[in-house]
Amino acid sequence: MTSTKSALLSVANKDGLPEFARGLAERGYRIVSSGGTARALEGVGIDVVRVSEVTGFPEILDGRVKTLDPRIHGGILARRDLDTHMAELNRHGIGLVDIVTVNFYPFDEKVVEGCGIDEVIENIDVGGPSMLRAAAKNFRYVLAVTDPKDYPTVLEQIDEGVDMATRVYLAVKAFRSSARYEAAIASYVERLRVEGDSVALDAHEDASFPSRLTLTFERVQHLRYGENPHQAAAFYRDAPIGMGGAQQLHGKELSYNNILDLDAAFRLVRELPRERAAACVIKHTNPCGAAVADTLAVAYVRAREVDPISAFGGIVGLNRRVDGATADELSATFLEAVIAPGFDRDALEALKGRKNLRLLQVEDGASAWAGSNLFRVVGGLLVQDWDREEEEIALEVVSQREPTETERRALEFAWIVAKHVKSNAIVLAGEDVVLGVGAGQMSRVDSCRLAVSKARSSLEGAVAASDAFFPFPDGVEVLADAGVKAVIQPGGSVRDEDVIRVANERGLAMVFTGRRHFRH
Repeated sequence: MTSTKSALLSVANKDGLPEFARGLAERGYRIVSSGGTARALEGVGIDVVRVSEVTGFPEILDGRVKTLDPRIHGGILARRDLDTHMAELNRHGIGLVDIVTVNFYPFDEKVVEGCGIDEVIENIDVGGPSMLRAAAKNFRYVLAVTDPKDYPTVLEQIDEGVDMATRVYLAVKAFRSSARYEAAIASYVERLRVEGDSVALDAHEDASFPSRLTLTFERVQHLRYGENPHQAAAFYRDAPIGMGGAQQLHGKELSYNNILDLDAAFRLVRELPRERAAACVIKHTNPCGAAVADTLAVAYVRAREVDPISAFGGIVGLNRRVDGATADELSATFLEAVIAPGFDRDALEALKGRKNLRLLQVEDGASAWAGSNLFRVVGGLLVQDWDREEEEIALEVVSQREPTETERRALEFAWIVAKHVKSNAIVLAGEDVVLGVGAGQMSRVDSCRLAVSKARSSLEGAVAASDAFFPFPDGVEVLADAGVKAVIQPGGSVRDEDVIRVANERGLAMVFTGRRHFRH
């Protein structure tokens, strides 16, 4: 048996691979690899021992069998503290493997891309998970490395002497990676419909709702407490997007309630018209103000002035990089946190003058949604799709009067905001600014009254959005009395005719969306 240390590398994600392999080689490790990983390393001048040279057997079955061999797994699984294990390796000429670096074939990506069953199945990795789990099982002697982000840590630990805490940390990540991978495969296979001797993917079966749901999340941080000081809490993520990918640039540690409010701000502001600067102010997950404008500073000021009392201690969401003018306005009010795509240097320095103000930068990429919307109840878990608009709203005019173009734009703006308000939700708005919000009331007419009472300016000519149908005409009458001229709502009430009749009697334009936006 050779005394040279060995590192077995087999990765689909090759981020950082050349640097890691070169670092291992410089530290005296023999690099063992196969397939695309070997070719990638040889392509940058790194010496590689092919797996087939170790096993004495070529890759077969189009690469399905490469590493499933005792000469590989024996070197990984042998206990160095057992003389019998070491003697067996010597007897069979099997060398030890000290590091196993594996990440899996891109199974999830192939599913998302809608690839055919045969291609998806070929991306079910067998050898990779087997080697990684073997290394994780034998963590006392073998490093199981699956995340490219850990490459620098591994090299540093090799220089200093790998401690047991690092070995266990890597093993846990390896097992979790394997578990997540197997759960994704099981969910996909469960969707296959058998037709005689063939199978087809059941397009009507939603992959988000398998018969057994397996979830894996990574803890980001412990929180000081939950919604209240007597509740323990932590923040976990399953994807590096939204709050899961936000970078805190300044301020106090985030609280449980901060994260809820920041998420609400992020989700609302990214749905406002993207061609203009947009801002919202959130309080207890409800928007107390929102606006769009030609500049970010103006959008923020207009959003803040919707309800300046509630804006005190609020959370602000912005859809543009924060510039100096916007920073000046943000500094004028006590705020808990600001979330935006970025901050100009001068704006960041100015806002850092507010010691406790939390500043978060979040990427607003095309992939803004991950997984399903989860809600825990005692003894179970509710799972649903995210409430998102993927197509332009199809408005059905049901009143005698058509909305004007200005009213139509205002209705669409109010409808977006209403989706982010706790039910029962009523939002009063102009073309590009919220004027009043009625949130979380037990009756819709009370939400109408609350929205009208919150307005600080005339509502003459304003529009209103309701997240669900009006069960009675009384809510429309309250809005009309306040000066509202157009209403957007889903429709679908048994009293729709009565509601439409009142709208016509009061000269209102009314449109139905055919879609409800409850937010409990």
